[in-house]
Amino acid sequence: MAQAMALYLAGRYAEAEVEARAVAAARSRSRDDGYGPLALSIAALATGAQGRHGEAVTAYDALLPVFGRIFGAEHPHTLKLRSDRAQALSALDRHAECEAECAAVARAAARGSGPELALIATAARNGLIYALCAQDRHPEAETLAREGLAAHGEQDRFALVLRLGLARSLNGQARHEEALTEAERADELHRGLPAEQRRAETGAAEMAVATALLGLGRATEARTRAAAAHDACLSTFGPDHRRTAEARTLLDRIDGT
Repeated sequence: MAQAMALYLAGRYAEAEVEARAVAAARSRSRDDGYGPLALSIAALATGAQGRHGEAVTAYDALLPVFGRIFGAEHPHTLKLRSDRAQALSALDRHAECEAECAAVARAAARGSGPELALIATAARNGLIYALCAQDRHPEAETLAREGLAAHGEQDRFALVLRLGLARSLNGQARHEEALTEAERADELHRGLPAEQRRAETGAAEMAVATALLGLGRATEARTRAAAAHDACLSTFGPDHRRTAEARTLLDRIDGT
């Protein structure tokens, strides 16, 4: 399990998937053993990180009743699985479902206490912000992002994703100067994080900067940043990942201006 997660955090997603599935196979004989399902949840994460989002959702769907039976409906393991599944739903453009699930996970996490549940609530809030932006509800997303940043004092990956969500919501409202400021802050924060904390957000800050620059009429600068984002996503996640596709779409948009 530790090896599989270490491989995932190192960005070696295909190897992480193989290792996690090997753990699950070794633990498959016991119906009530938690390690096998936890290993399969790591495999699902690694599957999604390689751009196989539909396959990841299928895996999460199969794991949800197992997690509920073994750990309980509101155990942190179960709530994290639901949050991860919601993010995968969004990658499939199932944004209304993602919104509903992230809101439910955030409410459930808020009923508990402790740092683990607080982080799950923040992750669910991030998924909710993304889903709202994808449905063109940018003012709602902005409010959630600002509330999250005010409540989250650490300068960590969760602060990064909240700031990225804020930049996305501002770009969606054509407030590109403000969006550029937030995107540049996110970029600086991203560069300062340890590799294992920043890898999952590869390309996101560059895309937020590029979108803001394009909105400000600075297309040449925007293309440079968008191309860098696309190359980084392609190298890290592969061609089928939702962020790689988003970067490609942004490049096409810039080239069409």
